[in-house]
Amino acid sequence: MWVVVPAYQEEARIGATLAALAAQTDRDYHLLVVDNGSTDATAAIARRFGAEVLVEDEKGVGCAVDTGFRYAIAHGAELLARTDADCIPRRRWVAAARASLASGAGLVCGRITARRDEHGILGRAFFATLVALAALFGRLRPAHRGAGFHAPYRMHAGNNMAITAELYLACGGMPRRPSPTDRLFLNRVRRTTTSITRNRAMVVENSTRRLRAYGVVATARWYLGQGSGRLTPDPR
Repeated sequence: MWVVVPAYQEEARIGATLAALAAQTDRDYHLLVVDNGSTDATAAIARRFGAEVLVEDEKGVGCAVDTGFRYAIAHGAELLARTDADCIPRRRWVAAARASLASGAGLVCGRITARRDEHGILGRAFFATLVALAALFGRLRPAHRGAGFHAPYRMHAGNNMAITAELYLACGGMPRRPSPTDRLFLNRVRRTTTSITRNRAMVVENSTRRLRAYGVVATARWYLGQGSGRLTPDPR
């Protein structure tokens, strides 16, 4: 198993992400950080945690993830897991991902919640509401239903996923574009296999900085798939 972490200008947050990965109950994985052209100390911090660092200059989280996954596969990875450099995986994250893939899943999606160090209880509650609404919207959206899909729509967060190398290559991989990429990737997988599961023990705490940068209405539009409008899709 390889754990791939795309990162861009994340010197303020990636340390917490890598510390959480170092504290996993299952440490039998190779850690790869894909630096998407950062000019800060992101890569240096990753190396201090013992991560292999790969540089991808083509901008976009989809580019960084696809490059990282394909590099991992070329170097022998059979199982792939991804989180992001502003997220905190809980201690059983790797173990839960491995268990689902070992039991026959091709893609496993985990549960996301808000980081406790970025927003208070109201902000975290709002984030949970947005996630629930986005999941419902995704299930009802006509574009996510039809004869071409082999599996029902499930809420899929790109920063909390694991997939077999075989399925990643078979579905065509992550779209090489800026965020958002999650729904596009999930639908590629859904057109390829029925073997998609959800594991609630696979938990990642997400950054809520988009809420602070965008405000309530624009953040809701983002999570409901309406894009960032005039706002930057990268709210640093």
